[in-house]
Amino acid sequence: MTSQTHSKWPFRWDLLLRYRFIETIVLWEGRLTTRHLCDTFGIGRQQASKDINNYIKDVAPHNLEYDKYLKGYKPTPEFQPQVTQGLADEYLHLMARNNELMNVFESLSLNVANVEVLSLPVRDVKPDVLRPIMQAARQRKRLDVDYVSINNPDREGRIIVPHTLVYTGLRWHVRAWCEKNQEYRDFVLSRFRDTPEIMDESEHGVEGDVEWNTQVTVRITPDPRLNPAQREVVEVDYGMINGALEIPTRGKLVPYVLKLLHVDPREPAGDATAQQIVVHNRDELHCWLFG
Repeated sequence: MTSQTHSKWPFRWDLLLRYRFIETIVLWEGRLTTRHLCDTFGIGRQQASKDINNYIKDVAPHNLEYDKYLKGYKPTPEFQPQVTQGLADEYLHLMARNNELMNVFESLSLNVANVEVLSLPVRDVKPDVLRPIMQAARQRKRLDVDYVSINNPDREGRIIVPHTLVYTGLRWHVRAWCEKNQEYRDFVLSRFRDTPEIMDESEHGVEGDVEWNTQVTVRITPDPRLNPAQREVVEVDYGMINGALEIPTRGKLVPYVLKLLHVDPREPAGDATAQQIVVHNRDELHCWLFG
């Protein structure tokens, strides 16, 4: 009954969405309650309980089991995705869209003609890695992890205190306090190894991350070397208002915003028609771009 093998679903759309939500939450958070469904879909507790029971009965009899200590359902050791692909991206996008469930529709086979969407390779993350990261972030706890990087390809033990997951448009990372370096840093999710171990609480929460909490605005304008007609084309392309596109973001995320826009923050060089846009307030953003 996997999404890869069925072109037509035996469920109504509204039920399918709730079943996908059930499967995603229990797999990646390790705990599902009726409250999850009530808050997300605006349904009553009785309907939520019915949905969970129907999922167990009609979709996956061996995927969920009730845990009286968790006061909710957890995935069984035999868990196998039935209405999702079991990818971390499904859960991460669900969180990133503030429960709008936009990515739920994306992965369904709709067979829409005349439309082609490019998909980036999925940098997958194992549930055993993501669950403790999410739990530590929500409870502000220290996390003992094994991590690799380009500079240190051999796994290295670290103690971090995660506070926020970030999607840059290309990959996911977690913003966290690093005890080794005594500062907040970005850790790419696909570079964690083995299962992180949750430890005690920490004093280093999101409120102490100054670079994260500093709000800035990236101001994008057409390359001034373009002629007026060309600049007007670019302004319409990017939905600019009064000749500029203003993007509010966090100081630490400025480089990711520019990378997503394919904008070189340095002085424009080469053919003006190549990049077409420039960073108008480069001096203001200098500390976030070049340290």
